[in-house]
Amino acid sequence: MDDTPVDSVRIMTPVGMLGAGWDEATIERGLALGVDVITVDGGSTDSGPHYLGSATAKTAAQAVARDLRSLLRAAARADAPLIIGSCGTSGTDSGVDWVAGMVTELMREEGLDLKVARIYSEQNPADLKEHLDAGRIHPLQPLGEMRAETLESCTHIVGMMGHEPIVQALEAGAQVVLAGRATDTAVAAAYPLMKGMPAGASWHAAKIVECGGQCTTDPRAGGVYTVIDADGFTIEPLDPGNSCTPYTVAAHMLYETVNPFEMREPAGTLDVREATYVAVDGRTVRVEGSRFHTAERHTVKLEGARVTGYETMSFTAVRDPLILADIESWADLLGAHLRRRVSRTLGLADDEYAFDLRLYGHNAVLDDLEFDTGPPREVGVMLLVNAPDQATATAVAKLANPLMLHLPTPEMHYLPSLAFASSPAEVERGPAYAFVLNHVVDSITPTGMFRIEHGDDHHG
Repeated sequence: MDDTPVDSVRIMTPVGMLGAGWDEATIERGLALGVDVITVDGGSTDSGPHYLGSATAKTAAQAVARDLRSLLRAAARADAPLIIGSCGTSGTDSGVDWVAGMVTELMREEGLDLKVARIYSEQNPADLKEHLDAGRIHPLQPLGEMRAETLESCTHIVGMMGHEPIVQALEAGAQVVLAGRATDTAVAAAYPLMKGMPAGASWHAAKIVECGGQCTTDPRAGGVYTVIDADGFTIEPLDPGNSCTPYTVAAHMLYETVNPFEMREPAGTLDVREATYVAVDGRTVRVEGSRFHTAERHTVKLEGARVTGYETMSFTAVRDPLILADIESWADLLGAHLRRRVSRTLGLADDEYAFDLRLYGHNAVLDDLEFDTGPPREVGVMLLVNAPDQATATAVAKLANPLMLHLPTPEMHYLPSLAFASSPAEVERGPAYAFVLNHVVDSITPTGMFRIEHGDDHHG
């Protein structure tokens, strides 16, 4: 890696998440402006614990491959490193290998020969127990102190890396860095920090570009182009018809942060209280005044998921006005009938299974916070059963079938006919997962919990 001092670093971020796609013209414009590094996030916990728990990707392989082909071509043309974080959605080792396999095949097809580094972030419970015994693991709200058995119960655990392992891979000569679980910001901050750009501007710019065009007036129009220098950074959309404004750029500090003026990273805290946002023109914004406070202790956040049971879902629709006049009472009645049937037929106590009734079109989204109290025109009733095994979950759902098809209210003198969404009515969802770790580890070194492999080395 060339360590010649630079005056600025130019970052192209084509999209908020690998696999979401973009107009190729936006990539061409970024290349025409000049690019030092291409960065894109490959994952998130936004879609829940299933993807970490099962180590599967949210995105379609075809969509990821399409984006990778475009990025690899662009990186080769610009002679700029390509950095992808949280590969495979949750950043598991298999997620990194999944993306790496595509990269290998695509480079063969395109005749490219770029040096690839894989950074693995999965954690061994035995190693974490040593950290736990040494007092180096601490809970984040709202969780309490970690228990060793919680670690053992997880199907997969990842550590969320900061910029340091990515820098290490770049300094070793990597032209394509495929990282496991990483903070969204570390993906974009790593290269400018390595090149000596100020930490405040680097981390703030990385925060703003993490979701691609979300900091623009038209988030659908593609990604952003950022230039970081000694005094701050400038940001504009890749699409010339789109705009960044001081409002859209400043507002992104409210996104996914507890405090709109601060954001914690493994190495410290970004502080934007004194940041200024000035329109350079109608589509470009200049940001200065961001600061970064280095932490006394470098920490790595843990994410872990475990199986909580097996789920079966059933979905029916209600259009009967008498039921809809008091749909909540009808739902309570259905629940009471179902519990009695399960007890009599399956011999299960209430604590041996669980179910949730969600009334879509009534209050399934806001629940008790729903402010519109008028009767709905129609309601979708979703039953979600959770049990220790799939067969039991499905048996409970099958017992609910006649209730979800014909249950009358006490005042009705006929059986209504409701509408199932599918045949069979029961859809087996397999294992259900829950996040059970929200803890940080005091790092011995910033890179010590992560493993880097180069070239054709194969992760075992």
